[in-house]
Amino acid sequence: MMDFLGKILGYVMHLSWICIPIYPLTVLLFTILTRVILLPVNIWVQKNSIKVVQIQPELNHIKAKYFGDRDRINEEMAALYKREKYHPFASLIPLVIQLVLLMGVIAVVKDPASAGMTTADMFCWGIDYYLIPWEVKGWYLLWPLVAGLAAWLLCVAQNRDQVLQAEQSNLNKYGLMALSVALSLYLGAFVRSGVALYWTFGNLIAIAQMYLLNLWINPKNYINYEALEKSKKELADIDALGDNETKEMRKRSKADYRRFFSITNKHLVFYSEKSGFYKYFKAEIEWLLEHSNITIHYITSDPDDQIFAIAERQPRIKPYYIGQKRLITLFMKLDTDILVMTTPDLENFYLKRSYVRKDIEYVYTDHSMNSFNMTLREGAMDHFDTIFCAGPYIVDEIRALDKLRKLPEQKTVEIGYPYLDELTELYQSSAVKVNSKKQILIAPSHQPGNIMESCLDEMIEELSGHGYQLIVRPHPQYIRRNPDKIQALLKKYSTYPKEELQIQTDFSSNETVYGSDLLITDWSSIAFEYSFATAKPSLFINTPMKVINPNWEAIGIEPIDLRLRKKLGISLELNEVANIAGTAEEMLTHAQAYADQIEETKREIMFHPGDAARAAGKYLLGQLSGKHSKS
Repeated sequence: MMDFLGKILGYVMHLSWICIPIYPLTVLLFTILTRVILLPVNIWVQKNSIKVVQIQPELNHIKAKYFGDRDRINEEMAALYKREKYHPFASLIPLVIQLVLLMGVIAVVKDPASAGMTTADMFCWGIDYYLIPWEVKGWYLLWPLVAGLAAWLLCVAQNRDQVLQAEQSNLNKYGLMALSVALSLYLGAFVRSGVALYWTFGNLIAIAQMYLLNLWINPKNYINYEALEKSKKELADIDALGDNETKEMRKRSKADYRRFFSITNKHLVFYSEKSGFYKYFKAEIEWLLEHSNITIHYITSDPDDQIFAIAERQPRIKPYYIGQKRLITLFMKLDTDILVMTTPDLENFYLKRSYVRKDIEYVYTDHSMNSFNMTLREGAMDHFDTIFCAGPYIVDEIRALDKLRKLPEQKTVEIGYPYLDELTELYQSSAVKVNSKKQILIAPSHQPGNIMESCLDEMIEELSGHGYQLIVRPHPQYIRRNPDKIQALLKKYSTYPKEELQIQTDFSSNETVYGSDLLITDWSSIAFEYSFATAKPSLFINTPMKVINPNWEAIGIEPIDLRLRKKLGISLELNEVANIAGTAEEMLTHAQAYADQIEETKREIMFHPGDAARAAGKYLLGQLSGKHSKS
């Protein structure tokens, strides 16, 4: 075959020599002619590259959806390639052709007679193109640099503007560049100078050809780059998960992952993002343990979750630490009857429904009493089967959302809010502290424009000197994000007597929360827990609203976050903060009237006050019983 190729290339070289009998120009014409001959291949490469990038968003989505499951990813990619009639290994054909062509050129330059030339014809302008630079040395050693530079320029252009190469990873881009430059340096040094000249011309012509093809078959006319960038971000977000895991954490996660799947008949599983979320499951888990013989399987993404200490005292709780990346695969391969979780956006991000078992009931239970419609992302509830509802307002929102988004009607279960019941019981059973001076708690949220950033100094100034004990308790998220601001705040108010003002950054105790006589906040859900547990009023500051779903008004239902501000206390605009001392005094004076109103509101908007854990537990047991009676 090489003899046949040598004859063809020898003929092309001979034709070039007849046209321009000056060896460097002969090689230039020869290079152009070979590029023209290969033009159909290069057009095919351009179209094939566009096809690859066209389907790249779908490929990225597959990699994100089945992250960690290589077998499923390969299956889905193979199905996509078949559907699109794309053959991934076909992209190697041009490379093979180039290498075969290079070997043919080496043979022609080594045997000029095959092109009807002599070695004397290869001497031009003081350069003998028959010589090998490494053997003759001298200024001939410039050839490797010239060939390497041309290869580098081609790679730079391709990395930036070649439709497929521009989308490769940096490792791929610069790895190919290093390989190409290394090959060029070798050809320039250890192969005859005529080959180095051909290789240099070839790389430079390839740059021009690439830009001409981009003008002729413009990738922008075929590729949705917006969708491509969105899919790349989706995959990058997943790749970044677990970056803070140590080697020991990954090892532990792997062991717990294997242990989880080694156990059969896992009927009920809870998933918690971190230790602080156990309190939202605690009451119903304890009710289940007391009223059944069921085993609770509890997955957490926090290696220090309190559930591990609790499980040491309760053998029917089986805890597992699963890191976020491994959690993706666990969710995809999950086999259980019911999964209960407080994490919204199932299917919308990296946590997907199981493809191993299609009849799992996914139950969402919220970790606040806020409006789903306003404080969760649009579509956050779409893929749950069952919603545990704190009150009628959640049922109304779910029904309206299902109708608006044209979804099958999801099951809503009247539960209540178990965590609020626990807080209420703790407050009522504790010795209620009677403060020597009225205690006011300032507990802002952490969204932009909150009390800490908008009016805290003015508030402290207005409330000081009125005989109040002020407690400022910034949100934990705000403290984590703004350590410098917190330190400045502590320094600024360090001279104030503790019996007048305290800045709290330790959240190990809620004593100051439920021991306060009045709460001041902006949009934090702490107001609902505080007022409903203690029957004490909350004073709201109308900072910029905490809105996660910008289309919250579409369903035409006033969010509970707005309604409760009117029921639990008073709202002040930012320009009314100067009147806050008088407003606080009025609210504290009429504390009993507010208590009556708060208790009435609680009965109106909450399901099963004081009995939510039983409602949740009975539902879960009933579902498990029903599933197994059918089987």
